[in-house]
Amino acid sequence: MNKYIEIIVQSYQGYAGYLLHEIISPSWGNYFYWLIGISLFFFGLEWWIPWRKSQKLLRKDFLLDAFYMFFNFFLFSLIGFYALSNVFVEFFNGFLTNVLGITNLVAIYLGGLPSLVQLAILFVLRDFIHWNIHRLLHQVPFLWAFHKVHHSAKEMGFATHLRYHWMENVVYKVLEYLPLGMIGFGIQDFFFIHLLATAIGHFNHSNIKVPLGLLKYIFNNPQMHTWHHAKVLPDAYPNGVNFGISLSIWDYVFKTAYVPHDGDSIELGYPGDEEMPQNFSGQAIFPLKKVG
Repeated sequence: MNKYIEIIVQSYQGYAGYLLHEIISPSWGNYFYWLIGISLFFFGLEWWIPWRKSQKLLRKDFLLDAFYMFFNFFLFSLIGFYALSNVFVEFFNGFLTNVLGITNLVAIYLGGLPSLVQLAILFVLRDFIHWNIHRLLHQVPFLWAFHKVHHSAKEMGFATHLRYHWMENVVYKVLEYLPLGMIGFGIQDFFFIHLLATAIGHFNHSNIKVPLGLLKYIFNNPQMHTWHHAKVLPDAYPNGVNFGISLSIWDYVFKTAYVPHDGDSIELGYPGDEEMPQNFSGQAIFPLKKVG
């Protein structure tokens, strides 16, 4: 027990120090300011070439969504998620070693491959895992109660990307830990992958239209993702469509793609979305009442 308490204390101290360093020490390797820079880039595009021209630049819930960006990426880890994650990893690794006799989780070692190849494999594999998790969020009623927060957005903009309930941090990290942990990439810092995924996620939710041509069958985009947020779903897809996070190819391969037209004027949300509180604290508690 003392070991886990020590992990918690060290995790709090370590993450607090990391976050403080991120804020006061701008650099090319600083994710805090990269998030701000990427956000400002798409904010500028929404001002310069808006897709839905009737939508205000400072749209409905813009400030709420902006808060979600920093809460989900930084504050949630600060208030306990980082510490609990480290406890979970220590407990899980101890279970593998002491109970199952597994001392090496890595089943496929890719460390000998060139770094760019490793990163490409990680990007594709991680996105496929996230695509499957995203489908679970729509298909499992318990998980859908939390995912409703993301789908309660009535207007889409880049910041809607990170408007999601804190429980989704837990779900994604737990379900991706084992499959990613079984591959030895040989790369300790996946900084570029996080930046790329953040940029594509901002793009998918942004109020812009960029013709992709045939690339639309590979990369997700606003005109495809807006149908994922449609309030009224087609009868053939009662649990949702277009689950792609960064890549759209999974939806075309597994027949969950649906883009009948651009969808610039469709109603967004979910049936009964008037139930969702309009503030952060209310949205944080709301799903817990539903599943309680």
